[in-house]
Amino acid sequence: MMPEGGKRRRLTRGETLVIAAPYAWIALFFLAPFALIVKISLSHPAQTRPPYEPVFDSAGLAGFFEKLSQLGLDAYRGLAEDTLYLDSYLSSLTIAGVATLICLLIAYPFALAIARAPRGWRTILIGFAVAPFWTSFLIRVYAWITLLKDEGIINHALMALGLIDAPLPMFATSGAVVVGIVYSYLPFMLLPLYAAIEGQDASLREAAADLGATPFQVFLHVTLPLSRRGIVAGALLVFIPSVGEFVIPDLLGGSDTLMIGRTLWNDFFANRDWPAASAAAVALLALLLVPILLYERAQLREGER
Repeated sequence: MMPEGGKRRRLTRGETLVIAAPYAWIALFFLAPFALIVKISLSHPAQTRPPYEPVFDSAGLAGFFEKLSQLGLDAYRGLAEDTLYLDSYLSSLTIAGVATLICLLIAYPFALAIARAPRGWRTILIGFAVAPFWTSFLIRVYAWITLLKDEGIINHALMALGLIDAPLPMFATSGAVVVGIVYSYLPFMLLPLYAAIEGQDASLREAAADLGATPFQVFLHVTLPLSRRGIVAGALLVFIPSVGEFVIPDLLGGSDTLMIGRTLWNDFFANRDWPAASAAAVALLALLLVPILLYERAQLREGER
């Protein structure tokens, strides 16, 4: 830590522990499991328990180097050769991207309305927005089955109103998966947007209005650019978990709905090909690191200005 005088101050034991805590958390709950996944991805599948040939389990330095020489990239080569994985990644990215865009289009007007509401109402409105989180995630997704099925509430209502003659095929489709993701992850988009809009300096909007800007121009040139951080943060919070989502596509998607989460599940538990599943998980993490690194780089550039 560098004080104003230029001399580095020695951290107290308490400060060191506080700083070390998040690093210890990351090492224990992210790096250690990830290292295990990487290890399995470099192993060879086998009809044993666990279903792969262990690596680095031999005793002694000689055994270590022997196992090191046995590491293989077969699982990663399989990812490139099997179009199932490429199709799963592309489908996951498409569904997650569409769901993220819809979340943004829905959440932004709500966040703007909450931020402009009287201060006493804001906490109540935020409470309503996150109220679905007070119930089980699984129950909320199951509820959409009763809404989207051919004999569900939505089709019954449309047929009762005379708008359709036969049930619309909504359940077990990619559209149903998008609906489930939007419903489940909408608060993750709403809360960062609300924080970004609510923290804006009102005098900037007033100055723009005094200079002759219309309300739409004030929104386009003041409110929207100043809420950029909230948009990016909300998009990442929705997009990243959506790509690897398993429960929603399994319950609401059909057999034709490919998502990498379902592919991983099948490889781990149906095919028992743990190296292939681990390699797909490592590749997925590498894929998701790209938007995170781009965001961090943008943040650093903005901080340097």
